[in-house]
Amino acid sequence: MPKDDSAKPPVSLPLDQIICGDNCEIMRQMPSESIDLVVTSPPYDDLRAYGGHSWDFYGVAWNLKRLHKPGGVIVWVVADATKDGSETGSSFQQAMHFKSIGMNLHDTMVWHAPGGGAKGSNLSYWQSFEFMFVVSKGRPACINRLADHPCSDPGHLSTPAVRAISRRSNKTTRSGEFAIRPNLWAYNTIDLRWDDGGAHPAKFPELLARDHILSWSNPGDVVLDPFSGSGTTAKMARETGRRFIGIEVNPEYVEISRKRLAQQALPMDGEA
Repeated sequence: MPKDDSAKPPVSLPLDQIICGDNCEIMRQMPSESIDLVVTSPPYDDLRAYGGHSWDFYGVAWNLKRLHKPGGVIVWVVADATKDGSETGSSFQQAMHFKSIGMNLHDTMVWHAPGGGAKGSNLSYWQSFEFMFVVSKGRPACINRLADHPCSDPGHLSTPAVRAISRRSNKTTRSGEFAIRPNLWAYNTIDLRWDDGGAHPAKFPELLARDHILSWSNPGDVVLDPFSGSGTTAKMARETGRRFIGIEVNPEYVEISRKRLAQQALPMDGEA
């Protein structure tokens, strides 16, 4: 008779490691409801070869749902290629598939990606953004909205409608210098992408990964990137006091990320 593997205890989490291999195979070995947050940017369409490796979106989506704790969050950073005069729309299809398997589309965010030259079609305006779909398993367990958006009129008196949000106090209040940022995120320059001499074709800014980690997790939480690439999510998870797991099929990118993580982590702003 075939051996029943279902009776085996789950393999413990490979914390604070970058693992080289197929993400679906590795995630299948991880225990259910063990991950707090995913911040990742999967290969989309066929814009880049990524070493010639393919991947299974539906398998990844199923595994991520199984692995997430109730209230866990997935930040899915993607865009669309333009083929035969039409955008593929695969980004929306992926977002809707997460909904179809019972996940919550908590927010459709946009990252304004400056620079990078001409992108898209010569018959349309250049593409300068990527989607950041925030998907959650129920209501997010952690919501730390970043308040760093400069107020247009700092110090002005609040309106009755604003005061009505807190009915415990009838006091007139004044706005602070900064407000909750909107869901369109922009970073000042392309220089925010760290330079590896072109070894990895599609790095996103470290600050983008950091800001999502701060927004949807707490210190000590487990952050997974199943398309770890050059290790940006893992690096920022460590620097913000989270545990990390990175999975990457390309051994060259694994080596890049391990070298980055071997470097001494710098303190975050405001830390000693």
